[in-house]
Amino acid sequence: MNMPSGGRERERDHRGRDRDRGQVTIEFLGMTPTIIVTLIALWQVVLVGYTFILAGNAADEAVRAGTAAEPGARQAACQEAGLRHLSEAWRSGATVTCGGSGYVTADVRLEVPVLFPGTLSFPYAVKGHAGAVEEAD
Repeated sequence: MNMPSGGRERERDHRGRDRDRGQVTIEFLGMTPTIIVTLIALWQVVLVGYTFILAGNAADEAVRAGTAAEPGARQAACQEAGLRHLSEAWRSGATVTCGGSGYVTADVRLEVPVLFPGTLSFPYAVKGHAGAVEEAD
């Protein structure tokens, strides 16, 4: 019995599809490690950027408090204001220093967490700096 040529093509297409069955699953499994590593790298970049934002904001808050404080109480006021809005994950390794007379400066140093804030930190630190003119009485 002779099949029309259209039937042979359909039969051939059907066998080709059977042979390719599961191909998408195999390709996805092969790409999964690459996708996961890319997501981890992107998350770490987000944490570094967020740490820069926190350091800058903490320095701004610290210098604002430092300009309003008396020179003898400046460092304590500065440090308290700089750490006030930081979560415990970033506060634990943070340092805040203030100084100057006439022009007050604040420097904040924060450690960059590895993947999850509050666990490990990179040896690399992010620094924030701010300055403002001392308020007159």
